[in-house]
Amino acid sequence: MKELLFNNNYTCVAVSKTKPTTDIKKIYNLGHKDFGENKVQELEIKYKNLPKDINWHMIGHLQTNKVKKIVPFITLIHSVDSIKLLKVINKESKKINKITNCLIQVNISNEDSKYGFNFEELNSLDIEFLKNFENIKIKGLMGMASYSSNEKNIQKEFNLLNRQYINLKKLMESFDTLSMGMSNDYKLALKEGSNMIRVGSKIFGERNYH
Repeated sequence: MKELLFNNNYTCVAVSKTKPTTDIKKIYNLGHKDFGENKVQELEIKYKNLPKDINWHMIGHLQTNKVKKIVPFITLIHSVDSIKLLKVINKESKKINKITNCLIQVNISNEDSKYGFNFEELNSLDIEFLKNFENIKIKGLMGMASYSSNEKNIQKEFNLLNRQYINLKKLMESFDTLSMGMSNDYKLALKEGSNMIRVGSKIFGERNYH
């Protein structure tokens, strides 16, 4: 597990959703500080009850009316899936004089059940407009591949996102993060250029949602 958590080639976000604070503390005590949650309420509770030097990552769908709850302490929002959300994050960040780090979520699998910009929408984004958000730093892209056993297809999706990242990085000086890869496909993601992976069950064990 330590080899997964501590690697100079990428950042591993330990996805702690549904896991108790005692489990998170065990990983934290190893020296790991990057943890990811997908629900604002759970994120708030864990932030209050755990050490304040943890880097919290919001990896789930974020509703605009909940932005103000996490902006004061969030390290990185992975799931920016609309211009509307960007505007709200910028507005709430401005209120507290903070620059909030964000990733643009891209729907690389083209599945209706997943959030994010499709490739066409991503290519039509106005770069100068994105640069004008004074209280946001757009650090890169995030994507989730199809939940599939077809490795060639997954690799193709990751490859497409990496190519988009490389192209946009030429235009966006703030770009330094490509977040792709989870417990079941992070090795493929790393091969295709990911430098941030979001891993839960490989660290905490399988989840029990009941």
